[in-house]
Amino acid sequence: MPDRPEDPVAADADESTDLYGVADWEVRSRFDWLVVAVYRVGVWSLRALVVVAALAILALQLAFGSLGVLGVQPLFAVLAALSAVPALLLAAYIWYADVTTSEPLTLLVGTFLLGVLFAGFAGLLNVVIGGPVQAIGSGFGLFEPAGLVVFFFLVVGPVEEGVKLLAVRLYAYRDDRFDAVVDGAVYGAAAGLGFATIENALYIVQNTEMVAGTAQAFGAGSDVAAVRALAGPGHVIYSAFAGYYLGLAKFNPDDAGPIVLKGLVIASLVHATYNTLSGPVTVVLAEVYGVGQFVAFVAFVAVYDGIFVALLLRKLAAYRQAYRRANGSDHDPPEGVDLTEFDP
Repeated sequence: MPDRPEDPVAADADESTDLYGVADWEVRSRFDWLVVAVYRVGVWSLRALVVVAALAILALQLAFGSLGVLGVQPLFAVLAALSAVPALLLAAYIWYADVTTSEPLTLLVGTFLLGVLFAGFAGLLNVVIGGPVQAIGSGFGLFEPAGLVVFFFLVVGPVEEGVKLLAVRLYAYRDDRFDAVVDGAVYGAAAGLGFATIENALYIVQNTEMVAGTAQAFGAGSDVAAVRALAGPGHVIYSAFAGYYLGLAKFNPDDAGPIVLKGLVIASLVHATYNTLSGPVTVVLAEVYGVGQFVAFVAFVAVYDGIFVALLLRKLAAYRQAYRRANGSDHDPPEGVDLTEFDP
């Protein structure tokens, strides 16, 4: 990392020379303290405003939107929780794979809750931005599939991965206990788990609220929950990648912007590609192999997510090896292992 730049006066001055307000600065006067206090209050107020806005969106969804059904049909909440179990297990394994100090429960739960809250931002932006982008991408209706692909790559991927990254950046990232690059993947996974949980609940409710009869609605909800149980781990995978690069940025502040952008682009592309391929590939697999749509979807998810889980675990393993080598507790990695785009 480059040394901190110095003004020529500070560089050549004697250590005993007082350069306060000339070429150096520190908090001394009451006015300095006031300025620092105003700045800190402003920053915290902005963060609080983001959280309050997210809470307001969630409250509106509970009062007037689809999520309000959860209060009437608590079984749907149970289905949503069960559908999040595969994502939870994956997030737990990423936490387990962290070779450094274990992350505190307070930060993990806080990040999870922010992931839940900020999902509302994604839903709002997807609707507001998505319509015009999809219309333009389709040539104003000339070719609808193209509009959907553009929507996935320019709106859904960047927006959803962006809000999950915000969930990490707003809270855990600022804590001193976020003290290793790999911590970014752990907190990214926690944010992805929160996002997947609330998204699963929305999908379950929206696809069953018009079904008459409790038993019929529960049956339909169970079908949706099974599909969402397969889709949910993707959110953990994508945001773990983005989170890893956020951790890399924290410890490389001179290049933080490009590093964060790299992680966000990777997560967004993987996410958007999944959305683009899941529908048509499932249909093709079902037709070619003569199996049901659900079986075909399971096969697609297993292969697609399996590829990126393997790459994510490879990245975590590379960090683990480097950490143990640095502490004199591991041998050199085997020869002939090439780094990939997903390696640090």
